[in-house]
Amino acid sequence: MPKSWPSSPLKAAKRAFDLLTCPPTQLAFDGRGFNHLPQRILPLDELTTVLISDKTPRRVRDQVWRELVTRANRDGPGWVVAAVGIAMPGLRATAGFLAARWRGDTVDLDAELLAGFVERLHTIDLDEPRVCGRLIDAGVRAAKRSRDAQEETEAIRVDSAWSKAPQQPWDHPDWVLARAVAAAVIAPDECLLIGATRLEDIPLQVVADKLEVSTAVAAAWRRAAERRVASAIATGELDWVPIATRPARTGRTTGRSATSASGGRARPVPGIDSVNAGDHTASPAA
Repeated sequence: MPKSWPSSPLKAAKRAFDLLTCPPTQLAFDGRGFNHLPQRILPLDELTTVLISDKTPRRVRDQVWRELVTRANRDGPGWVVAAVGIAMPGLRATAGFLAARWRGDTVDLDAELLAGFVERLHTIDLDEPRVCGRLIDAGVRAAKRSRDAQEETEAIRVDSAWSKAPQQPWDHPDWVLARAVAAAVIAPDECLLIGATRLEDIPLQVVADKLEVSTAVAAAWRRAAERRVASAIATGELDWVPIATRPARTGRTTGRSATSASGGRARPVPGIDSVNAGDHTASPAA
């Protein structure tokens, strides 16, 4: 007996994706020519597993996602469903974050998240990094717009009206960095780099040595990461990314004490270990 169709938009999208991976409608991706991918025709569910693996470099993920977006725009709805299905791990994680502060029906949340993702497929700039991450960011923005519209409506009563309480745009710096990691705006190594050198005054050379890169490369990574964080703050991308653990108080330490406190490793910025980095598309190389 066939299963009933799921009422949740995300579950329905996952069911549609699963059907695409089954004969006779099976879609597949040609991994030949992509470094670090199996050099053969890959079923879409296997491609998903490869893309979320830590062994797959982020630049390769972006290369694959550029091809997926191209096919979604060129080859019809099947590849749109394929793109949504392959991004499903990140979409589900993001929906979980948003649901913690979502006041309405989570079915509406899932619908807005998917709609923003799919709409962005047609306009995203493929020359920029974090292709999948930016698609999910578009879904988050769509969900936030829906939330804001709902709150505006709820603020009006028959006998009176009042303004919404202002959203708090500022937060503890460690929280901001942890949210940036959770939203895949920056990678954990970039969070360490910014937090250690900007918040704890650890010399850049010390952190660069721990990351096994030159000081010049570390400085370039930090500049690029800080620009992404600043952009994410300005566009509100971090507003809806809760973190599970309150960051510890940040103190001023020297490079020597930071490395000795954890047995020879540079001490991570508080909050990194408790954060899920989403679709893992942000990286120093980006």
